[in-house]
Amino acid sequence: MAEFTGRVAIVTGSSSGIGEAIARRLGELGATVVVNSASSVESGTAVARSIGNGAVYMQGDISKKDHCERLIDDTVAQFGRLDILVNNAGWTTPVPHHDLDALTDEIFMKTFEVNVYGTWWLGKMAGPHLKKAQDGNIVNVTSIAGVRQLGSSMAYSMTKAALNQMTKLMAKSCWPVRVNAVAPGLIATPWTSDWGPQHEAVKSIAPLKRSGTPEDCADATLALLRSTYATGQIFVVDGGLTLVQ
Repeated sequence: MAEFTGRVAIVTGSSSGIGEAIARRLGELGATVVVNSASSVESGTAVARSIGNGAVYMQGDISKKDHCERLIDDTVAQFGRLDILVNNAGWTTPVPHHDLDALTDEIFMKTFEVNVYGTWWLGKMAGPHLKKAQDGNIVNVTSIAGVRQLGSSMAYSMTKAALNQMTKLMAKSCWPVRVNAVAPGLIATPWTSDWGPQHEAVKSIAPLKRSGTPEDCADATLALLRSTYATGQIFVVDGGLTLVQ
């Protein structure tokens, strides 16, 4: 029997990149996975189909509270349980930190709606179901931008800091559910494929001399799921970048 056989996992933002890698690894290890995205329906459906093992795709924009509620309710209605919630979905748009006028109210609010509100709603709604599981887990995918003054925008950095604090607060208050976070550095995904200078900079200064991969983040997620005495932890996965920057 595979390690996660019988467990049901939702992975938001899993039609590509980090979320896809996490969803695939959970599926390979026996979990029944709900693949989710806000708009990439065709890609998400293809990912779920390729994972197999009962995986399904559910569309939902987590910046909308009713979509979050539907995602949780439909998962439990279809599978009868929920064991793991991986809050990976996020949004950003690059805005130079020094250009405060360019960080419009619209950008600021959308960044918080997706990254903070959506994660909060999903965690809160999933809680009663996760408490029924033998080892209910929430893993939030945050960023080193939440622990350093970095990131694609000031709003993005603020949201990731909020998620790190939310992770610790929920871990303290929502036992027996374990709540942890993975905080990646620069990861080579389709979204960062044209960030050549940034990847070269990380390669030149990070102790491990490369950008991360989605699989690195999936490994970290699995480590937290397997560590049954770990909760409230922020697992930085950045090749040592924050040691030198």
